[in-house]
Amino acid sequence: MYAFILHAHTRPEQAEAFERLFRAYVEPSRAEPGCLEYHMLRDAQDPTLFIFYEVWASREALAEHTALPHMREFHERRMDYLRRDFEIREVEVLGSAG
Repeated sequence: MYAFILHAHTRPEQAEAFERLFRAYVEPSRAEPGCLEYHMLRDAQDPTLFIFYEVWASREALAEHTALPHMREFHERRMDYLRRDFEIREVEVLGSAG
């Protein structure tokens, strides 16, 4: 299992466009075979900060996700939306749900 928390600090003028773009990716990402959890959050105090919490079956499953055409295209254009590059922190999932 591979899990991480990603912070995306968007440019103020791009926050709504970023939200629209990634809202469209949430359900398809959750439907991918290797996706265990995929959550997109928006900070209540800072509306330009989006936080993703993702759990994948393996690093390979995440690699398949990031290799999809729409993800590669976004990665190439990400700085059009972001004030600074992603902050990614690997996390360990302790225990299990239910």
